[in-house]
Order: sequence, then C-alpha cells, then structure tokens
Amino acid sequence: MRAQLELIFIAIAFFSRLPVPGWVDFAPDKLGRAARYLPLVGWLIGLIGAAVYWLAAQLLPVDLAVVLAMAATIRATGAFHEDGWADTCDGLGGGWTKEQALAIMKDSRIGSYGAIGLVLLLLAKYLALADLGADDDYPVLAALLVAHPLSRLAAVSVMAVLDYARSDDSAKSAPVARRPSATELGIATLAGVVPLLLLTPLEALAALLATCVVAVAAARKFAHRLGGYTGDCLGATQQLAEIAIYLGMLAAWSFT
Repeated sequence: MRAQLELIFIAIAFFSRLPVPGWVDFAPDKLGRAARYLPLVGWLIGLIGAAVYWLAAQLLPVDLAVVLAMAATIRATGAFHEDGWADTCDGLGGGWTKEQALAIMKDSRIGSYGAIGLVLLLLAKYLALADLGADDDYPVLAALLVAHPLSRLAAVSVMAVLDYARSDDSAKSAPVARRPSATELGIATLAGVVPLLLLTPLEALAALLATCVVAVAAARKFAHRLGGYTGDCLGATQQLAEIAIYLGMLAAWSFT
C-alpha cells in the first residue's frame, strides 16, 4: 500500500502543481509507473474546479463562476495540458514531416496555430460549462468531476496503443514514455469511469462515447503524423476529451 501511495504522490507531483510529502522517492522506475494514476489526479483537479465553482456561484453569476473554476484547474495543473495542446497545434499545423513537427513541438515559443488553438479551446470550455449551468449548478459540478478523470483516461489509452515518438529517455519523459501494462491500464480505467455514476445513464453514455471517439481519433492522427505520441500529444488528447465530454453531456440534454 505504501508503494502504491508513493506512486499516487509521484503522479500528483508530475501531472499537477499540488504539493506532496517530502519523503516521496522520485526514482526513474517509479516515475515510469506513475501514469496509471493520471485519472486519479483528475479526481483532485475536478474537485478543485467543482469546489471553486460552487463557492463562486453562491455570490457571482454563473459565467464568472465558470471562469474562476477554469482558472483554478489551470492553476492546479500549471497549464500542463493546455501547453501540450498548444504545442501539438503548432507541431501538427506547422510541420510537414515528423521531424519538423517534433522539433516545433519541443520549441517553448508559441506560434499562430497554438495561440488560435488555445483561444478556441478555452472559449469552447467556457461556453459549454456556462450552458450546462444555465438552470442548475449540479450539471457543472458533475461535468467537472467526471470530465477531468475521464479525459485523462483518454490520454492513458493513447499511451497503451502507441509507441513514444521521441528517442529521449530522460527522467522528465519517464512517466509518459512507456506503455502501461494491462494491470496499470485497468487501474486507470477504473479511476476514469467511476465518476460516471454522477451522471444519468444517457449523459454517462454520451460522455463515454465522446471520450472513445477522441481517443481513437487522436491515436490515429498521432500514429499517422508522428509515428507515435509525445507528452504534448497526451495533453492535447486530455483537453480534447474534456471538451468532448462537456459537449456530449449537452447533446444528451437535447434528448431529455
């Protein structure tokens, strides 16, 4: 149990800006096994976003509460996944070959594709969550608690079917540069799908289907353009899946 708890803390430290105990040992082999708990990190991020939204909604309009919740989740992750989305937009948008795309994605500067992608990404999140909260706070709270773990499962799924596209095997890339085992994928799947119990059956089905579509489409695109995935690709997958889940829930509403 202590070993698994240590892996959880390693995942929290690597995939967020949340503090962890000082006794955690960030050995390379442990870093490589921490990705199984990426959806569990999503639980924490979703809880932070939901808590901020609920508190803000008691005093402020829904639109502002949504903005504050988004800001809280971005702060909690250090914009880790948003940065991956922007880099992926730049790499796939501006690179003609695999080598060009990977080089662009490694550049810390943001280009036109990345800037436009970030604007559209944040705008889509804002509009979707604001629409979900138009009549009641619960749909937004449920959406945040479901989307953050489930979207991170989409990223782990990409890891399970593709190879790492870079030859870099440094400690920085260790948590995302290896395929999860069947047991690790099972742990991630359980952590990712349990929050679906917060939704109605139709909403849960829509959210799950949206996640699967994004995971499959992302894996196909990365395999075709890059011959595998990178850490930025995983961030992009998580962001796309998060939005897709919100849109799936909205679509489910139209049938009720």
